[in-house]
Amino acid sequence: MSWNEPGGDKNKDPWSGRKEENGPPDLDEAIRSLQDKLGGLFGGKKGEDGNDDKSPPSLKGLGFLAVGAVALWAASGFYIVDEGNRGVELRFGKYITTTQPGLNWKLPAPIEKVEIVNIAQIRSLEVGYRSGGGRKGTVSKEALMLTKDENIVDVRLAVQYQVSDAKKYLFNILNQTATLKQVIESVERGVIGGNTMDYVLTEGRTKIVADIKTEIQSVIDSYESGIIITSVNLQDAQPPEQVQSAFEDAIKAREDKQRLINEAEAYANDIVPKARGAAARVIQESEGYKSRIIASAEGDVSRFTQILAEYKKAPKVTRQRIYLDTMEEVMSGTDTVMVDVEGGNNLMYLPLDKLAAKSQVMRNRVNANQSAPSASPSYNPTNTPRPSSRGRTPRGR
Repeated sequence: MSWNEPGGDKNKDPWSGRKEENGPPDLDEAIRSLQDKLGGLFGGKKGEDGNDDKSPPSLKGLGFLAVGAVALWAASGFYIVDEGNRGVELRFGKYITTTQPGLNWKLPAPIEKVEIVNIAQIRSLEVGYRSGGGRKGTVSKEALMLTKDENIVDVRLAVQYQVSDAKKYLFNILNQTATLKQVIESVERGVIGGNTMDYVLTEGRTKIVADIKTEIQSVIDSYESGIIITSVNLQDAQPPEQVQSAFEDAIKAREDKQRLINEAEAYANDIVPKARGAAARVIQESEGYKSRIIASAEGDVSRFTQILAEYKKAPKVTRQRIYLDTMEEVMSGTDTVMVDVEGGNNLMYLPLDKLAAKSQVMRNRVNANQSAPSASPSYNPTNTPRPSSRGRTPRGR
């Protein structure tokens, strides 16, 4: 039967022996009980009269306490380095070693301490502008810089970097962020100052970014800063706000100039080949005419030489033959009829109707030739008279 059932033994309740007290346990009594137990552990105990015994504590108790304290102090030297971080151990402020990710141990404080450096984090710096925080927009003091042709441009640059060496990052530079920012500004102004405004604003952006990144890395490497530049982004490059409208007008004028140049080049590319073709055709026609005239002259000379040799052999016969050939050639193009009367004078008959019709046809041909351009193969650029096909002027007897 439990103590709280009817008829149970009330002396067996949890508060038995407390003289039927209705309130909670006495706090002073609990503290005195704890003091007695600790005093017994270290050799102290109460005397018969109820007073504390002033005898010294036992060595065994002190030893346990010392061992426990040393164990706790040694256990405080364990620490964990997360992935992507490095631990830099310092002994009285002097560098000892760099620890890798995982569980590590060092001499507890105040002998050694550890600095945790995140080498995987991508850090960034904004020069010339602020994208967040209490200060947004352009920072004129950082953004405005002078170009090679003495113009002012507004440049906004974003640089991202990582820690490559935790020891160098902590000990070689006092204020890493401020130092890197000053280096970036100095290098940026040097590169921008070495180029013209048009080059910075147009086709030179890629090369300028590459030059800035190379120069920044070179400078911070000379400081042994333990920093590596991962990327440099040229967020914007434009003229100052005060001259934006004038600069836009200049850009439009430059675009119009380029457009007119392109149109002129297209026209030249269309006209020049045609002119060259026409010139080549005229040159070829001239060469053909030259060759034809030379060949004709050489033929006439050769024929004259042959006729001369025959003339020397039979002058009369040759002279008669030349006369007949010449008259045949001259009179073959006319409608004149020659009647040879034996023992009398020759009779010439002229058909006037045919002569009139032929004269009209010849006039029409002359008019047509005068109205048409001279582009035939018989074009004579020197306008020199051509020799007859026979090479001689006909003569009578």
